[in-house]
Amino acid sequence: MPLKKELTDHLGRTVVYNFPPKRIVCLCPGITETLFAIGLENEMVGRTRYCIYPEAAKEIPAVAGTKDLQLDKIHAVAPDLIIMEKEENTKEMVDTLAAHYPVYVAEVQTIDDAYRMITDMGIVTDRQNEANFLSKEIRQAFADLPELPKKRVAYVIWKKPYMVAGKDTYINTLLQEIGFITPFADTLDRYPAVTEEQFKEAQLDLVLLSSEPYPFKEKQQLQFQEMLPTSTIRLIDGEMFWYGARMLLGARYLKTYDFGC
Repeated sequence: MPLKKELTDHLGRTVVYNFPPKRIVCLCPGITETLFAIGLENEMVGRTRYCIYPEAAKEIPAVAGTKDLQLDKIHAVAPDLIIMEKEENTKEMVDTLAAHYPVYVAEVQTIDDAYRMITDMGIVTDRQNEANFLSKEIRQAFADLPELPKKRVAYVIWKKPYMVAGKDTYINTLLQEIGFITPFADTLDRYPAVTEEQFKEAQLDLVLLSSEPYPFKEKQQLQFQEMLPTSTIRLIDGEMFWYGARMLLGARYLKTYDFGC
């Protein structure tokens, strides 16, 4: 008989499941990549269509999006554990799946939360050594990042309306970690909508236009430069701001990225 394990997830929910899990569905891209990084490629049976890293993940059946489910496809792969993330997935998705399967929900809003998630994924899946090694590698890579000038920065993720990464987001804590001041973190919303006037009032030194979820290009870069003629406007790879195993690549990327300040 499989060993039953009881854990408390990041939302305080009690999760009872067969340990170690042998058929895992993960509905968060950053966590899916992390599970592969700690040696769970043979246990993965389902992912979202956005879980495209590492390359081997594309061989796993896509059974959902991050905000939508294909319940028949999830039933078909018969998971013994589903891993989700509070921001990436909706409460309705969690409730729907928890009626059928054990569901562990992680929550990542800061760099420290990201380390916690990696460690806990090791505990949940019986890969503690691998998870601890990955966390140690990432911590060292982040420790080697140079501290940048105290410039005022906005990280823009969306257009119509413009939206930026604000408080209680991994992106914001990463920007602060490397030395930036993030004025829009003072708002109540985690991803506040920002008007052109608010951009101007923020006295920004630097605007980073992310490649995702809205794919900002040179056209939008020029538009921002017209709007904010005294600010530096840069396009930046949003995937380098994912948490989990990709933090290793992110640290290397940020170490050499030209912020222009």
